[in-house]
This record gives sequence, structure tokens and C-alpha cells, in this order.
Amino acid sequence: MPDLPFADDGPARGQGNMTSAYALEQLRAWVDDPGHPNGTRLPTERQLSEQMGIGRRAIRRALEVLEAEGRITRRQGAGTFVGGQIDSAAPATDFFEIMEVRLRLEPQLAALAALRAKPVQIARMHELSDRIAQCVDADEGELWDGTLHRQIAEAAGNALFLSLFDVVNRIRQDPAWQAVRERARGGLAGHALPVAQHRAIVDAIAARDPQAAAEQMRLHLLMLQEKLIRLGSADLPATDTGRPDQPAHA
Repeated sequence: MPDLPFADDGPARGQGNMTSAYALEQLRAWVDDPGHPNGTRLPTERQLSEQMGIGRRAIRRALEVLEAEGRITRRQGAGTFVGGQIDSAAPATDFFEIMEVRLRLEPQLAALAALRAKPVQIARMHELSDRIAQCVDADEGELWDGTLHRQIAEAAGNALFLSLFDVVNRIRQDPAWQAVRERARGGLAGHALPVAQHRAIVDAIAARDPQAAAEQMRLHLLMLQEKLIRLGSADLPATDTGRPDQPAHA
């Protein structure tokens, strides 16, 4: 099995602090490669860990997310296989641009999900919300947070919206931005409010209330944006130092 392709701007191989989100980004790129059609067998966890220079726990978490998204299939005693492909391209941008887009995109996705989500998708949202509440470290919490937001985007039932979400989501997996976002949340000690907000979003979707779902999502994202602004531009990977003084409004 050939080595996995590594992003030019990603962490260096062998670096000890790589996260599950980085592993997830690299594995998504491998699964989405046209040269790996459905049925292609993935390397083992050990091989992936060696090739990517990441611990097996991070690899295992990333594979678990891909399986939950339906991109891979695990067969007992046979291995892990590609199960689907989503093509996306991520343009260069900065974190405040991402928040501006998220504030306009994700409330609409939540509203559509309230109208269109299937019962099994709503059940999955509740499971993911509970999973986030039970996370034991920031890396795991960040990983499942992104998975919940993508499940909401998928439940909106609009393929173009979903592709736009995937573009934004891929950008926000940058390790530097993940660290800043976790600081804004306050780490595990401060994740009670986001957990409550996630549950409020899911409850509104389950109640088939698009207006409430959109508003709860907007409040959730505004909270994160406001905390990021307070951190100041010095700690953020953004070139426009004036942005923190100009928060986006939904």
C-alpha cells in the first residue's frame, strides 16, 4: 500500500502533537482521491500511524468519524474499505472569514434540517451531542463537535449546501485554528455552555421548529466568534489585524 499524500502546509511527519482532526483531514483526502474508488482497502491502523506519524488513538478516532459519515466500511477480519466519496476544494482564507461564512450558512442549514431531517438523523444528532458531553480531552471534543455540525448539514437535504459546508469545514481543521478555537471555548473546563447550546439546537430540530433551530445555531456561533474577538488578533492566524474590531453579524 503506497504512502498517504500529505498536505504541504500540514504538520511535519513524526511530530508528537498531531491531532485526530489532522488525521481526519488526511484520511478524507485519501478516501476522496479518484484513485481510491468504493471497495478500495485502507492500510491498517498500524500502517496509517507509521505513515502519518500520528498515534493510533488519533487514527482510530478519525476512522470512527469516517465510518459514522458513511465514507468507509469496516469488515470484521477483512479490513476497512472506502464506502463513498465527497469532493471538495478549500481556498485560502482566514479565521474571521470562516466565522462570517458559518454565521450565514449554518443557521440556514439548521433551519432546513428542522424541516427535512429523518428520524434516524435526529437520533444520530442526539447521540453526537451526548458524545461531545462525555469527551475526556479537547482533541476528542473538537472532533465530535465537527461531526455533529456536519450531521446537521447533511440532514438539511441540500447537496450544494453540504458541499459548501465541507469546504468551510476543511479549512477550519487547520491545527492552528483548532488551538485558537479551543482556547475560545475554554477547554474542557468551559465546554458546558457549548454542550447546552448543541442540545438546544438538536432539540429545536427534533421539534421541527426551523426558526428556533436557526436562532440557536446563530447564538452558538456568535458566542464562539465573540470569544475569538476577545482573544485579539495577535494570537490568531489572520493577516488582517483589523478584523477582530469588526465582528460579523448574522
